[in-house]
Amino acid sequence: MDADALHSLLITPMPYGKYKGRMIADLPGHYLGWFAREGFPAGRLGTQLALMYELDHNALRHLLDPLRG
Repeated sequence: MDADALHSLLITPMPYGKYKGRMIADLPGHYLGWFAREGFPAGRLGTQLALMYELDHNALRHLLDPLRG
């Protein structure tokens, strides 16, 4: 996992849906889980959502804390 990929989760807003405008790093776990079950979108957004899902699912959200500074 590289710092740039993690940092992108903090600065990229969700472009659509119920949580439109919320940073990907701040999306709730149940929403990320829904994507994991239904399928992540193609492209960069899907990659970011999948990474955030893995962080959430494995209780690793704390890895983002030093980057929030």
